[in-house]
Amino acid sequence: MRFTSLVIELIRARPLLVVWLVVGAQALLWFVVPMLVYASPPGDVATVLAYGREYQVGTDLGPPLAFWLADLAYRAAGEHIFGVYLLAQICFVVTFVALYRLGRAIAGPQHAVVAVILTSTITAFASDGTAFGPMILARPLWALALLHIWQVIGQGRRNAWFALSLEVGLLLLTTTAAPVLLLLPLGFALATARGRRAFLSLDTAFSVLVIAALVVPYAVWLIRADLWASLSLPANADIAERAQIGGIYVLMLLLSAAGVAVLTLFNNGRFAPKNDDSPVVVRQPVDPLARGFVYVFALGPLLLAGVGAAVFGPAQLAGCGGIALLLTGLAVVVTGADVVAIHRQRLLRSIWAALVVAPAVAVIGGAVVQPWIGRTELPTAIPAKDIARFFGEAFERRTGKPLPAVAGDPELASLVAMGASRPRLLLDATPARTPWINLASFQQTGGIVVWRAADTAGKPPEEIAKRFPDIVPELPRAFDRLIAGRQPLIRIGWAIVRPKTP
Repeated sequence: MRFTSLVIELIRARPLLVVWLVVGAQALLWFVVPMLVYASPPGDVATVLAYGREYQVGTDLGPPLAFWLADLAYRAAGEHIFGVYLLAQICFVVTFVALYRLGRAIAGPQHAVVAVILTSTITAFASDGTAFGPMILARPLWALALLHIWQVIGQGRRNAWFALSLEVGLLLLTTTAAPVLLLLPLGFALATARGRRAFLSLDTAFSVLVIAALVVPYAVWLIRADLWASLSLPANADIAERAQIGGIYVLMLLLSAAGVAVLTLFNNGRFAPKNDDSPVVVRQPVDPLARGFVYVFALGPLLLAGVGAAVFGPAQLAGCGGIALLLTGLAVVVTGADVVAIHRQRLLRSIWAALVVAPAVAVIGGAVVQPWIGRTELPTAIPAKDIARFFGEAFERRTGKPLPAVAGDPELASLVAMGASRPRLLLDATPARTPWINLASFQQTGGIVVWRAADTAGKPPEEIAKRFPDIVPELPRAFDRLIAGRQPLIRIGWAIVRPKTP
C-alpha cells in the first residue's frame, strides 16, 4: 500500500500553505534565536544604525536605503534591537514568497514548493540573515526583480514594468553591487528574441524615467564624493593569487548549499528499494526560455561573486550568498524531470529539519559552550545595552546634558551610539567616514571617548591619546558578558570630553 505523508499531500493540494509554513517557521526561528543569545547585534548592525541615524544621501558604506530602514525599524520598536531583527526576517519572508511566485510561473506551484524547500536549507539564509544591512535588503529586491523580469520577458505582461522599475531603483539605492547585477537581465534580454521585443518598447523608456527619479540624488552625491578614485584593481603580479581567492570564495558559497545536494542525493531513484511505489509531484513541461532564464540567474550571480571576491576581497562581499545562491533550488528543480517521485519521505523530512535547525543549534551551542572552552571573544556576547546605558548616564550626570557624541574604539563606540540619546558616532581614526561630525565639533559639543582597557589603570592607547591629548582617563568600567564562562570581564577605559560653553 502506498504511503503518502501529510506534507506531500499539502504540497499537491495547498502549495502556498506549505510555503508559508516553511518560511514562517524559519523566520520565527531566526527572530527568536538572536533575542535569546545575542547580547549585542551581529555583524555591522550597530554601525548600520549609527549611519542610519544621520539620514545621509550616501556614505562610504554605499547607498542609503538599508541604513534609513534600519533606523526607522529601530525607532518604531522603541529603540530596541528587535525591530531590526524583525525587519531582517521580513526581508527573508518576502524573498522566499517572491521565489515561490517565480517558481510557480516557471515550473508550476508544486515544483515551486520543492524549490523553496531546497533553497531554505542554504546556510546563507540562516544566521547570516540576522545581520540586517544592504545585502540583506538586496535579497527581496533582487527576488522581486527576477519575478517581474520573467513576467515582462517570458509572459509578456506589460503591467509588471512599473513594479520592476521601482525594484531596480530601490536596488540601486541599496547596494553598490546593483549595477553589476543588473547587467545580467540586460544581457539576457538582448540575447533572446522575446527579451529584445520586451525591452525595445516605450515601457522601457518610462521605466528608466522612474529609476532615474529614484536614484538621481544618490548619483549626484556619488559624483561629488568622487569615490571612484579610491577603487583599485589588483596588480598583474597578483592576478593568479586573486583568481585563487575568487575560486575559494565560490567553493565556500557552494558548500553553504550542500543541503540542496544532500536532499537531492537521498531522493535519487537509483537508490530506492525495488518495487518502490513513491508518490509523485507532476508539472507541465518547462519552457526552454524559462530553463535558460533560471540557469543564467543561478550561475551568473555566483560567478560575479567569485570575480568580486578576487578583485575586492571576500570581506567586501559579506552577505552576498543570499543573492548568489537564490535560484539554486529552482535550478535543481527545472533540471529534473516533469514527474518527480518523492522517495524515503520520512528520511527526507528528518534531513530537511536537521539542516534547517542545525545552524540555530550551532549558534546557541557556541554562545553557551564557547566561553567555557576558549578565550576568543564572541562579538555578540558584549553587553551592548549595559554599556550604552552606563556611558549615557555617566555623561548626563557629569554635564546635565544627554550624551551627544561618542568616539574611540569603533566597535565599542558604535554600541554606545545605540543608547537612549542616540549619540553621534565619530570614527576619529578615519573622520572622513563620518562627515556629520569631526574632531573640532566633537570638542565643541563634548562626548565620551571609549577604548579597551588593558589594565586597571585605564590608560588610553597611544593613537587615541594623540587625537585627544586633553582627555583625563576615568577608572575603567568592567562589564559582565552574557555568559562569562572562563573569560575575563570586559574592561572599558573611558574619558569625558566636556562641552565647551558658547
